[in-house]
Amino acid sequence: MVFSSLFGKRPAEPEPPSTPTSDQPKLSLFDRMRQAVTRTRESLSDSISSVVALTREVDQASLDDLEPRLLAADIGSATTAIIMENLRQRAFRTGIESGAQLKEILKAELKQILDSVAHPIQHPATPPEVILMVGVNGTGKTTTTGKLANLYRSQGRSVLLCAADTFRAAAIEQLEVWAQRSDVPVIKTKQGGDPSAALYDALTAAKSRGTNVLIADTAGRLHTKTDLMKELDKMRRTAEKLVPGAPHQTFLVMDATTGQNGLQQARLFTEAARVTGIVLTKLDGTAKGGIVLAIATELRLPVLYAGIGEKIDDLIPFDSSAFIDSLVG
Repeated sequence: MVFSSLFGKRPAEPEPPSTPTSDQPKLSLFDRMRQAVTRTRESLSDSISSVVALTREVDQASLDDLEPRLLAADIGSATTAIIMENLRQRAFRTGIESGAQLKEILKAELKQILDSVAHPIQHPATPPEVILMVGVNGTGKTTTTGKLANLYRSQGRSVLLCAADTFRAAAIEQLEVWAQRSDVPVIKTKQGGDPSAALYDALTAAKSRGTNVLIADTAGRLHTKTDLMKELDKMRRTAEKLVPGAPHQTFLVMDATTGQNGLQQARLFTEAARVTGIVLTKLDGTAKGGIVLAIATELRLPVLYAGIGEKIDDLIPFDSSAFIDSLVG
């Protein structure tokens, strides 16, 4: 399959830095997640409320009405089928007495799906921890790389960035902008240079400096899938040669607003890149936040971080409880 037709979209230029005002209260993780999924929650909650009144027993007809509402939230056909089968079994065995009970059962079903693929991130005993960022051009991969560096810095970890996306014009310059905003150093090469050579230099620098985390921004568009696999394999071999066990993580950046289309592109990357987790961007910009559930069911991968806005600190660790409570509550 030709990648250029799929992956040719260029990401937007990084937004100007935002300066928070002193009178803005610091929101909790739950509040920030709740804001991010507002559009999806309003759509889904309104749908559930319209399916059944709070005092009316949920019957087969009510559940039949619920199914298209879940699909509309982009939860996906496979995930929706699993949820509906479990809800129908529950209704058949013990009954579902009200809309309120339906919400609680639905929340439990959704959380079980997310928790089934969740796993703690295994950090290496000896730094640097090496992370490869992969994804289609236009998903916000380079921007997310800079935001992730900022998040790690806020946690007290030292970070080094590697500009290994030498294929896309201006990708190196864009990462340099984010490195400045995140106040972290960046190792780069010239456009069109060897990404593995840039990674080699970055790994050498990270080891000599005692850096905690090295994050490499990789190409999101190559001529063919075979080219992509060859490049990523070469980068993995380079990393392993200098840092045993590296790369320790490979994060696939996905755009929540692309929904099921993005899921199809993600499958190609998971096959080529040995992805360990998802960073989901633009979650605040869609009414189809149910894509998080489709990712868990169809890719069998956890969402580890969520982009919830344009500011540099609008990347948060993903929490399944906060997400489900925000989505359905």
